[in-house]
Amino acid sequence: MAKILLTGGTGLVGTLLEQKLKKNNHEVIILSRNPKKKHHFKWDVKNNYVDPKALENTDFIIHLAGAGIADKKWTNKRKQELIDSRVLSANLLYQKIKEYNTSLKGFISSSGIGYYGAITSETIFKEEDQPAKDFIAKICIEWENAANQFSKDNIPVTILRTGVVLSKDGGALKKMNTPLFLSALGKGDQYIPWIHIEDLCDMYVKAVEDQSFNGIFNAVAPEHQTNSSFTKTLGKVLKKFVTPFNVPKFVLQLVVGELAVIVLQGSRVSTEKIKKYFSFKYKELTKALEEIYQ
Repeated sequence: MAKILLTGGTGLVGTLLEQKLKKNNHEVIILSRNPKKKHHFKWDVKNNYVDPKALENTDFIIHLAGAGIADKKWTNKRKQELIDSRVLSANLLYQKIKEYNTSLKGFISSSGIGYYGAITSETIFKEEDQPAKDFIAKICIEWENAANQFSKDNIPVTILRTGVVLSKDGGALKKMNTPLFLSALGKGDQYIPWIHIEDLCDMYVKAVEDQSFNGIFNAVAPEHQTNSSFTKTLGKVLKKFVTPFNVPKFVLQLVVGELAVIVLQGSRVSTEKIKKYFSFKYKELTKALEEIYQ
C-alpha cells in the first residue's frame, strides 16, 4: 500500500485512476482548489500554497493537472495558461516536497504525444526522438522539464506521453460523436494515436507498483489509425452515417482557430518500449469502441 498525492484528480482520467488505486488498497489524496471531501486538500498555484498535510508521508505524486488543450481557442493568454497550468504546478510541488522534507518514491507525470509536433509524416516516433519546434511541442517540452527536475533529488520520474484518450464519460469521443466530426477532417490521412482510458489508468497504477517502470513512455495503443479510418470505425460501432465528404481545412480553422492543427495533423507513435513493461487490454480500436458504446 502506498500513499499517493493526485493532481487533476477530479478530471476524466483522475476520476477513474482514483478508483483503480483505491481498489488496489492504495491511499489517495487529491489536491483541489476547492476541497469538499475529507481526502481533498487545498492548493493554490498562483499563491504558492499546498496544504502541508497533503504531503505528510506521501510516497508518490501523480501529476495530471493542466488546462485542456482543446477546450478553448488558442489566444496568447490561453497559450500561456496551457503551459503555466502544467509547469508552475509541477514547480510548486517540487518546491513543497523540499520545504516539507517529503521523501518521495516517485513522481509520475502526464505529457503528450504533441512532443513530436503537430505534423503528418512517415516517421513512427520513438521516445528518444527529438521534439518538434511548434507550440504543441513547446507545451510538452516544458511540461517534461518540470517533471524531470525531481530526478535532481534522486526521485524516479515516469512520464507518459499520452494520445487521444477514449472514454464513455466524455473527452475526445464526446466531440467526435457530432455531425462536424463524423466525417474525415482535412485530407483524412493524418494519424490519431489513441488509448482506451482503462489502459492509460492501468499504466499509472503500474508506475506506482513497479519500480522498474520509470522513464519516458508513449502511452498510446499499438494499432495505427488515420483520421479517415478512425471515423469510419466510430460510425460503424455507433451505427451512424459518416458523411463521404471531408471537412475542409478552412472550415475547422474558422470554428476552432489555430488549435485546428491538432486534428488536421498527426503521425504514428511507437509502442515498442512500453510493450516491454505493459500488456494492453485494448489493442484494437473496434474492441475499444465496442466496450465504450455497447
